[in-house]
Amino acid sequence: MAFFKPALIIVDFQEDFCPPNGSLAVANGGDIAPVVNQLLDLPFVVKVATKDWHPPDHISFASNHKDAKAFQTSITIQNPLNDEETETTLLWPDHCIQNTPGSQLVPELHINKITHIVEKGTDKRVEMYSAFQDPFPTPVSKSSLAHLLKSVGVTHCYVVGLAYDYCVKYTAIDAAKEGFKTFIIREGTKPVDPSPENIAKLETALQEAGVSLIGHEDAELKRIQNLPPPDAVASSHGI
Repeated sequence: MAFFKPALIIVDFQEDFCPPNGSLAVANGGDIAPVVNQLLDLPFVVKVATKDWHPPDHISFASNHKDAKAFQTSITIQNPLNDEETETTLLWPDHCIQNTPGSQLVPELHINKITHIVEKGTDKRVEMYSAFQDPFPTPVSKSSLAHLLKSVGVTHCYVVGLAYDYCVKYTAIDAAKEGFKTFIIREGTKPVDPSPENIAKLETALQEAGVSLIGHEDAELKRIQNLPPPDAVASSHGI
């Protein structure tokens, strides 16, 4: 059998992204919990939960821009390290502010089975959908995720969480860029915009980036079921 060390990445399964009280709730976002918990029972080498972990003056919050409206106003962010690089982003309601109830992982998640927590979006100057780094070619903010995965020899990444068309999308694309064989498990994610047009565009972009889309009963996951329990990996919960 070819060398196979799989990792589970649970993206931003946090209170602010889930109904009924989340400030940026994804419709039916909490419904992914049974599938995510089922995956946590499998012998992945590492099981990572990522967290948006924003300062209150984060650039993506509409409240930090005069006359801006969440979900409506877009801004162009200039890379503070290279003024030739720019990114246009939609502004959002305040969400996942550090150490607030909305920033916490949802209680339905079996947190005791997670081996590592990785925080992202901590630099107020840049948007960061991906759990690996911000979108600039010259990155301003990078998380510890790539180093963590490579340090334990991960070969394959399986991605779930919120939201499918933002942080899950860009995390999976960056995982593929980092050289991991990458999968998104459809039942383990929900989109902000569920329209057929958006999903078709999203899935074309993922496939072009080398990301595979599978179901939670796909034969690909049965490979993991048959693995022996992983060697002990030092836990780094960050909380």
